[in-house]
Amino acid sequence: MNVKVILNPYANRWRAQAQIGPVEAALRAARLDYDLTVTRAPHEGTAVAAAAARQGYDAIVAAGGDGTIGEVVNGLLQAAGDGPSLPFGIIPLGTANDFCRMAGLPLDLPGSVRVIAAGQTRQVDAGMVNGRYFINNSAAAMEPMVTLENIRMQRLSGELRYLVALARAIIKLKAWQMEVVWEGGSYTGPAYLLSVCNSPRTGGFTMAPGALLDDGLFDMVFAPQLPKRTVLAVLLRLLRGGRHIHHKDVVFERTPWLRVASTPGTPVHADGEIFTESATVVAYQILPRKVTLLVG
Repeated sequence: MNVKVILNPYANRWRAQAQIGPVEAALRAARLDYDLTVTRAPHEGTAVAAAAARQGYDAIVAAGGDGTIGEVVNGLLQAAGDGPSLPFGIIPLGTANDFCRMAGLPLDLPGSVRVIAAGQTRQVDAGMVNGRYFINNSAAAMEPMVTLENIRMQRLSGELRYLVALARAIIKLKAWQMEVVWEGGSYTGPAYLLSVCNSPRTGGFTMAPGALLDDGLFDMVFAPQLPKRTVLAVLLRLLRGGRHIHHKDVVFERTPWLRVASTPGTPVHADGEIFTESATVVAYQILPRKVTLLVG
């Protein structure tokens, strides 16, 4: 098997850089014919993946975290046209590795490379938001606001980093005026949270328990403006394994599409990467079984 490996050395706060040698050793041990690109700038993975998908490789592999996976998926799907993507493999080198966990993929280096070498695949859904693809999760309003706070921190890491970012975001939180329309429902009014999930986990936490990667539907979690004490109660339920979706003020729906109009403009992320801080219109569409995922 001839594979293109796209490794992001910045994943897990530059810790992935130390894994370049071990990754190559594991690929050689699995007798894979590989070409490795180590990216040096944001979004470079997308351009490399799109070019590689047109160059005759048998598979494209993302080595990094969920953001790296998102970049490579964007390149793969740009090249795929109307059909499914080339086989896509993952070597998890990130902090949370949410997508790998939810897809049931190995989190260790030898195991992940064995999955790639085995060449077995399954088709999983992807999402599109304002022309950008994602495979795990996208969100507007509070969730990307937490991501922005996370980016600004320099010292902390892991779940503690996310919790501190969450606390800072709550202190600054102000409602967005939103019109949200989805298949079978709508909402107009002040809003705090809109998370659009293809898998259950994002940021290391269970946002949409029960979400499936191949059901042709997003799991949408939405919260209108609430008193801050109620926001804290909802977040405590989130931290306890996804019980927030049963809170009386939280809207939980499954839909193949949704559209949002927001005043003021809202930040939006796709697979953890902020691509705008002020979108006034946000449009989501599911792409059923678009990604050909290597699963062992």
